[in-house]
Amino acid sequence: MSEFEFGVYSLGERIPDANGNSPTPQSRVEEIIQMAKMADEAGLDVFGVGEHHRLDFVTSSYAMLLAAIARETKNIKLTSTLSVISTADPVRVYEDFATLDLLSNGRTEIILGRGAFLESFSLFGASLNDYNELFEEKLNLFLKLQEKEVVSWQGNFRPPLRNAQIAPRPVQKKLPLWIGVGGTLASAVRAGRLGVNMALGLLGGRPESVKPLTDLYWQAAREAGHNVSKLRVSVTGHSYIAQTGEQAITEFVPHYNQYFGYFLKVHGQHFHTTAEQLMPPRMAGQILAVGSAEELTEKILYQHELFGHSRFMGQFDMGGQPLGRVEKAIDLLANKVGPIVRRALSR
Repeated sequence: MSEFEFGVYSLGERIPDANGNSPTPQSRVEEIIQMAKMADEAGLDVFGVGEHHRLDFVTSSYAMLLAAIARETKNIKLTSTLSVISTADPVRVYEDFATLDLLSNGRTEIILGRGAFLESFSLFGASLNDYNELFEEKLNLFLKLQEKEVVSWQGNFRPPLRNAQIAPRPVQKKLPLWIGVGGTLASAVRAGRLGVNMALGLLGGRPESVKPLTDLYWQAAREAGHNVSKLRVSVTGHSYIAQTGEQAITEFVPHYNQYFGYFLKVHGQHFHTTAEQLMPPRMAGQILAVGSAEELTEKILYQHELFGHSRFMGQFDMGGQPLGRVEKAIDLLANKVGPIVRRALSR
């Protein structure tokens, strides 16, 4: 089992605050770069950037943003969270991330998935009627690109490749690859069958409800003949840490409401929660990773018993959380939560 890793990620949203003011695209990009530098300096293991193609996000060219971060950091691994491979050209995605691996001296990973937002389908001319087929074909092509420098291939959703030279090749023999999974059992089975790491996006609910999904992943991997000791599961989701659980929830809730309220309003829905609703003991058995360092440690260790995961990544900057607070949360994750979890799992 790999040593347990910790990281943070940003989706790069720039939604209006309570006064209706949004950060400029330039200032938001700068915040993300600063956040990555903070994570690197604190000693976290991995930093991620998501892909979105909307005016209220700044991460449409997420690989370029990761390239800028690569030159500003020294040790931290860099990954997408996630790359919407269904609507992209796998060759171009591979080229971008292989180049990122060169720029970062072998620190690049990639998470491939279908995404929670659908804007890229119409933007890039993909049909939602082909939702599953697009992902299957493009994922399988990406896997082939990892294996060979010269590729011949034919499918239904991009022109055929005939002895195509796939360049550049990365520093690493293969880019560490994860498949992003929400709550779909079939997606977990696919990841396990292919022998690919699984990145779980968990936004709420109780962890016990997720255990069947991780059980299926490990079972599918074993039945396909893969060495499960070399496979990994990560848990990603909304998160925030402060000195006390009460402080964490008090500082988190306004930005949580702002985030979900903004995106659900587009669909004619309303969202509002209160600090009282998220205070212990109500939060104790929930997936949402908000609280003190001690409370997060307890949650991660309990979920590890259920899932067998070896990486946690939190989205600390959601809803316009001030960068100063994000920095403090990063420090607590790196220097409080991380050491305790690793010691507990090494016994």
